Amino acid sequence: MSTESTLTTQEVVDITRTTNYGTWRFQKGWNPMHIVDAKDCTITDAAGKTYLDFSSQLMCMNLGHKNEAVIASIAKQAQDLAYAMPGYATTARAELSKLLLEVLPKGLNKFFFTTSGTDANEAAFKIARMYTGKTKIIARYRSYHGSTSGSIAATGDPRRWAMEPRGKQQGVIFAPEVNCFRCPIKHTYPQCGIACADYLEHMIRNESDVAAVLVEPIVGTNGVLVPPDEYMPKLRKICDEYGVLLIADEVMTGWGRTGKWFAMEHWGVTPDILTTAKGITSAYVPLGLCATSEKIGDFFQDHYFAHGHTYEAHPMTLAPGTATINEMKRLNLVERAADFAPYVQERLEAIKAKHPSVGDVRGKGLFWAVDLVKNRTTREPFNTYADKVSGKPLLVDQIAGKCLAEGVIIQAWVSHFVIAPPLIVTKEELDHGLDMLDKHLAIADALVEADAPLVVVEVASSVTSDS
Repeated sequence: MSTESTLTTQEVVDITRTTNYGTWRFQKGWNPMHIVDAKDCTITDAAGKTYLDFSSQLMCMNLGHKNEAVIASIAKQAQDLAYAMPGYATTARAELSKLLLEVLPKGLNKFFFTTSGTDANEAAFKIARMYTGKTKIIARYRSYHGSTSGSIAATGDPRRWAMEPRGKQQGVIFAPEVNCFRCPIKHTYPQCGIACADYLEHMIRNESDVAAVLVEPIVGTNGVLVPPDEYMPKLRKICDEYGVLLIADEVMTGWGRTGKWFAMEHWGVTPDILTTAKGITSAYVPLGLCATSEKIGDFFQDHYFAHGHTYEAHPMTLAPGTATINEMKRLNLVERAADFAPYVQERLEAIKAKHPSVGDVRGKGLFWAVDLVKNRTTREPFNTYADKVSGKPLLVDQIAGKCLAEGVIIQAWVSHFVIAPPLIVTKEELDHGLDMLDKHLAIADALVEADAPLVVVEVASSVTSDS
């Protein structure tokens, strides 16, 4: 019996938009593309048109599409053991746990498996509070940690606003983000002495009951904000001094994306808790991970671990995690991301020099942002989040739409683009994607304020190393 669908493309789109919610958007006007196939760094729509997937969908398909080893691992696990409740040991669980000990920062050796990054963060918050006996989590503005109750409460960007005051009830307070291009506390690096970390220390001293500080090592969707090299070591020292746990949300920055297995390795800092998802299976199946230090693991030998869910350590999610790690090693993808970084930076710096609408470019490995401004002197963006939630058309969406029409999919968010192709990307594909962005930035250039000088703005955080 044939299993091929009889639905037309129009029926697929109509059913989807009338019965499903489109995320983070007004539902009116949603017209989703019907995708029917994908391979390596491309996806194909129902009309047969092929697109370069220049942001790995949602910065998650690090291996690209249709990796045969990962697909085979899913099929085999389904045949061997489709499900076992979390209280059992399984081969899939042991094999992935063994590999994690090899690739995670040393000292993180106790694992709780989830089905998403937001679930991993929920687990981290509960573990931190159980371990410390304290309540408050310090997160940062310009952050995103997930959409469930606790993780959206810890999200610094305005997506949190729709569920306030629930966030305040969750015991989360916010510190300034690390953003040397638009410093929220009006300092200039390096003369500032890493004032944003000092501000966070001030908060800890003047708040009671702080259990943990939560950071994205490199902020993801909200701008690929790379901290100065001194920031993470200083933050680690502050947390240690005050007995506060450090949680690193590596949902987006993990799994080779920045040229290291995990971004915290760039600064030689090991967090007390690391959360991750996305690239752990290259998004082939939903899997998240909350990894803790040995001292936290030891604590629960004699203290009740009050957390769990039906799909924790689901065998169907774990087997492709093992396959993904093995494929990343076989293909040397971590090293590949690091090797491509200088070339991508060179290309983006040239684009910035050419286009007055580009205020900053920044990133590590194969994880970069192109930040648009209407005026390089004031660094004022063309749009803000208020424009997005009001339904005002965004300039970045217009540019991304032009790229899409010519076969390149690039993620745009409010006032910047996120460039994060699969780690298997070729130089030719990189050039194609960057050429397309270069071409359509002329739309933004035409809207730049007349007095904005066409000069390269020197921003210390823009030029990064992979050390």
